[in-house]
Amino acid sequence: MSTFTIVLLVILAVMLIAVVVLYFLGKKAQKKQAEQQAQIDAMKQTVSMLIIDKKRMKLKDAGLPPVILEQTPKLLRGSKLPVVKAKVGPQIMTLICEEKIFDTVPVKKEVRAVVSGIYITDVKGLHGRAPAVEQKKKGKFKQMVERMQEKAGAKPVK
Repeated sequence: MSTFTIVLLVILAVMLIAVVVLYFLGKKAQKKQAEQQAQIDAMKQTVSMLIIDKKRMKLKDAGLPPVILEQTPKLLRGSKLPVVKAKVGPQIMTLICEEKIFDTVPVKKEVRAVVSGIYITDVKGLHGRAPAVEQKKKGKFKQMVERMQEKAGAKPVK
């Protein structure tokens, strides 16, 4: 066998082992996420609150209790996450918001929110109507690609 063939077989074996390891790690992470979601669903309650401010900021700069900082892994302490400062009853609290609803949270409005611990999972408007989420402007290239897809029939025409 030539050295080129041996090198290719070794690379193939290493990649195969990496794929198998990632598969099992992914299944383990998926089970862990399902357990966490079940806990969040079990502890959720609806609360009326006034949203004061919302930002994406680092966990250590967010002003969360020290217990939360101790429980998070060291690698995640520097990552940015959506943080909402809200007045719940007479108390001002810093809460962590779910990423997918962060853009729909209105600022300086009273809302009815589904909260699990310090985690906001859903927000519904209480007074007035919810502000429309503004669409991001599309670049020239993206507009051109969409037009071409509409002409080809890949996307339905709006």
